[in-house]
Amino acid sequence: MRPDDLALLRTPGVPTVSPDARMAVVAVGRPDLGDDAERSRLWAVPTDGSAPPRLLTSGWCDTDPVFSPDGRWLAYRGAERGGPPQLHLLPTAGGAPRQLPGHPLGAGRPVWSPDARRLAYTARVPEVHRSSADRAGQPPWLVTTLRWQVDGVGVVTDRHSHVFVLDLPPDTDDDRAPLPRPRQVTDGAADDADVTWSPDGAELAFVSARHARADRDLVHDVYAVPATGGALRRVTDGRADCSLPAYDPSGGWIWLTARLDLGPDGLDVAGRGATLCRVPVAGGAPEPVLDPASTDRGDGTPATVLAGGAAHLGVQRRGAVELLRVPLAGGPPEALVDGPFTVHGLAAAGGVVVATVGHDRSAGELIAVTPGRRRLLTAFGRGLAGTGALRRSEERTAPAPDGVEVHGRVTLPDGPGPHPVLLSLHDGPHRQDGWSLSVDTQTLVSAGYAVVRCDPRGSAGYGQAHARAVRGAGGTVDADDVLALLDAVLADPALDPERVGVMGAGYGGWLATVLTGRTTLFAAAVVEGALTDPAGLVGSSDVGWWFVDQYLGADPPARAADLTTPTLVVHGEDDRRFPAEQGVRLYAELKRRGVPAELLLFPGEGSDLGRTGRPRHRQARLEHLLRWWARWLPVTPDEDLPGEVVDAAAAPGGDDGREPLTVRATRLD
Repeated sequence: MRPDDLALLRTPGVPTVSPDARMAVVAVGRPDLGDDAERSRLWAVPTDGSAPPRLLTSGWCDTDPVFSPDGRWLAYRGAERGGPPQLHLLPTAGGAPRQLPGHPLGAGRPVWSPDARRLAYTARVPEVHRSSADRAGQPPWLVTTLRWQVDGVGVVTDRHSHVFVLDLPPDTDDDRAPLPRPRQVTDGAADDADVTWSPDGAELAFVSARHARADRDLVHDVYAVPATGGALRRVTDGRADCSLPAYDPSGGWIWLTARLDLGPDGLDVAGRGATLCRVPVAGGAPEPVLDPASTDRGDGTPATVLAGGAAHLGVQRRGAVELLRVPLAGGPPEALVDGPFTVHGLAAAGGVVVATVGHDRSAGELIAVTPGRRRLLTAFGRGLAGTGALRRSEERTAPAPDGVEVHGRVTLPDGPGPHPVLLSLHDGPHRQDGWSLSVDTQTLVSAGYAVVRCDPRGSAGYGQAHARAVRGAGGTVDADDVLALLDAVLADPALDPERVGVMGAGYGGWLATVLTGRTTLFAAAVVEGALTDPAGLVGSSDVGWWFVDQYLGADPPARAADLTTPTLVVHGEDDRRFPAEQGVRLYAELKRRGVPAELLLFPGEGSDLGRTGRPRHRQARLEHLLRWWARWLPVTPDEDLPGEVVDAAAAPGGDDGREPLTVRATRLD
């Protein structure tokens, strides 16, 4: 796989299924390198596999499709180039889509009322008009809370997200029929999310943080409000981080996903998995339905899916995300999809479950699950798969120094080796690095590197005890785990133990600095979008006010003064999770002490540059990774290495689509 193969990547989103279960619709995204934008269109897919998918919309970026309960309409979000997403309505019998009344900052995912006559959604409500054309002329922000910014969104102190309801006219077929303005149902200095309807359509439930300590903890409760507006009612008891509520058909329970018991200060989230729960509609404490000690939800479905007397959800398990069917009336859950796969999203209706499922060589395809059968419905990834460049991963395990089993994967290039080795560390730490397509891994393997990935303690998918082992102690047992697995896999004759590099993003980037401060094993490092200065993170990051205390403790082991490994520092200029200052500080300290270093800074990008950045930035990032590793870890071991050079910098102008700024301590001759 080459960097320009990004253009072949097709990524299906979360599907929706028609009420008669005959048709699924899914948004499929693709990076458009020519237009330097992420494009997305909707595709219709017969659930019986009787016909290939057909293109349904032709907008610039169409996402989040949802069928109406009567099957007559498809609501979705559509955005013009450079504009915010707005709601659209498409008749399923044929015809042109109609844009619904818009919002200046865009509208969230639509949710249909049971009678198919209303749509609920959330949208940010700006208190002050702020034009991006004249940032210097904007009024100041007055910040009085800890929660005042969000990565990927920006400052939110004067533009909170609230619930809206849009009533559709009786004759929606008439494009000339005027549409009423949406009604704002909630307000206040809090963000509302995950709205859902009660079975009778009289009430809405949503998630918000409106309690007295909301600015100082991570608790989120389920609230209910009349669909016509009125007084709010808190449903849950204020001790959990709740999300994705859904009324069951009886109307007596609300099912939800929650991280339970966050402790007396509401901050004890480190390593706590999100599990399926239920709560009486009248209110109370969330009751876990699945064991929170061993269950952690991992699919990206923006709802709790209830259908056929069961809840359906994806659960993280040893690098996979399995699809579970959990009976509402009780009884053991049933695995509908298990093994080395990742369930990204799902929908269900009429006895059919449709899921977007990927693995280590696929960004995802739609499958239909019926009793006793699983049917593959799509082949969106055939273009990339047709290159023949994608490689399978092999599972490996090793004992940590204290005897705990460490689980990971190795992806090998063609040929007998011995191959140079790159240790790749995932973000989080409460994530997993498993059976899903990694563009970085496939690109580096195609270039001749063996890539080792690991789920050390702190990772998701191995139970709560495994995940909480790094609570207040990051960089200790997780670093031990990574080195233990690496030592074990380096015994493979296909791997060269004398040629090893390390790379990581976010928390994984910080863990890479821990390892390079501990050992001289690594020829070079790549530290991307990483936490490198915990003290400076507290006041500058959107999560810094709690993340450092929960995961790193009082004396984190990574210090720039301990580092001597040549390091490429990669950062998004607009990263609010681990702000760019973190990377710049590391780069400056390395340079001051004469350590070979480069700073690769991407204008306008946030924390998830490798997956959600502008396509040309993503391509440039891959090219720089290949260049860096060719410099410090050449695939052919007897290649001559270029000498040291003076610093150089380049930053082409332009506010949009600018090339990344590269500050070099070394370069290719």
